[in-house]
Amino acid sequence: MLPPLSSMASRLRLRQLRLLICLDELGSIHKAAEAMSITQPGATKALNEIESTLGAVLFERTTKGLEANDLGRCVVRYARLINTDLAHLREEMMGILQGHGGRLSVGTIMGAVPMLVEGLAQLREEQPDLSVTVVEDTSDRLLSMLDQGRMDVVICRTSVSRRPDSYESRVKHQEKLVLVANPRHSLAESQCLELMQLVSFRWIVFPVNMPMRLTLEREFREGGLGFPQYPIETSSTFTTLAMLRQDPQLLAVMPWDVVRLEIERGTLIKLPLQLKSRSEPYEIVTRRGVDSSNPAKALIRILMAEG
Repeated sequence: MLPPLSSMASRLRLRQLRLLICLDELGSIHKAAEAMSITQPGATKALNEIESTLGAVLFERTTKGLEANDLGRCVVRYARLINTDLAHLREEMMGILQGHGGRLSVGTIMGAVPMLVEGLAQLREEQPDLSVTVVEDTSDRLLSMLDQGRMDVVICRTSVSRRPDSYESRVKHQEKLVLVANPRHSLAESQCLELMQLVSFRWIVFPVNMPMRLTLEREFREGGLGFPQYPIETSSTFTTLAMLRQDPQLLAVMPWDVVRLEIERGTLIKLPLQLKSRSEPYEIVTRRGVDSSNPAKALIRILMAEG
């Protein structure tokens, strides 16, 4: 039986977590002890203490040495996260003490990537010593990372959350959505298109219940049409663009800001479909009641000032 969280928190030590990482990387008590400058008996004792604290065996002895089992891989993964967070903590503290630099973690949905890129370019001119982590994902995942404290600010839509009041939200931008395809698509020469002409084609769409997906579903529903069958679902901009370039018969609705350069270069084309549904504006979001870091405040200022 797993111990309660309070017991784990009071008994686990950072040095023990570092030992787990070394054991996973080196596969040997002897090598892990050397790497940590402790004795082999000391490393063995520490591993036994960790497994006792967690109430589970984490490593199995094999012909190749020590190998983490399923529980061990789970614990090691979180040990790495904690170790990385500690390094980020030190980096941010150094930035505060020195009056510059520090660390910023920002998340964004696909449609806001161009705006964020411009904002970060300006921010890095102001703060060249700043370390920045950027994550592109869906709104619900970004909000989850924000809740966990892994993101300082995210650009997404809070409507996907059950607790939208938990966030400080600044409405920023109404996306212009366009229908795009490969230049070799059979509809490439069309002068005008109706939605009913597109039902039989294969589509790349956002995952279920995401705002972009809901917008597209509403477009078909209000047109009295069933949603296209057998779509490819992804929230990845890179995957969507790569598949459109590879398959001449795929269709996708994407934000204009994201595909504008692709269309100008001729790698994709905009098809002449007038979309009636409008997507929700995306927002610049932080946690309510939590004071943002100086880099986060600076980024928000820049993004809100952009046209």
